[in-house]
Amino acid sequence: MLVCQCNVISDKEIEEIVLSFLKEDPWQLVVPAKVYRAMEKRGRCAGCFPNVVDIIARVTEEYHLLLDWSSVDLVDVKARLSRLRQKRIGGRREGRSTGHRAA
Repeated sequence: MLVCQCNVISDKEIEEIVLSFLKEDPWQLVVPAKVYRAMEKRGRCAGCFPNVVDIIARVTEEYHLLLDWSSVDLVDVKARLSRLRQKRIGGRREGRSTGHRAA
């Protein structure tokens, strides 16, 4: 199926590029600009970008399902970010007392 009419790019070409990225690093962020750069093309009208994002999401999900990661290998991103934020901020924000009011 033709995804980008400006550059005449099919969904199969996009899928191949995304798979090549995922084989290099399964957890990297793949965005349309990166896909187009790998094909040495540019998004002209950007009308195809929502479809490209859908293809990237579908291919990435299928790739990770095929890998069959065990739950031990996966990292809970929300919990990890929460721990990092707590470590960075600490228990209190900006050194204010708990009874402080802004107004």
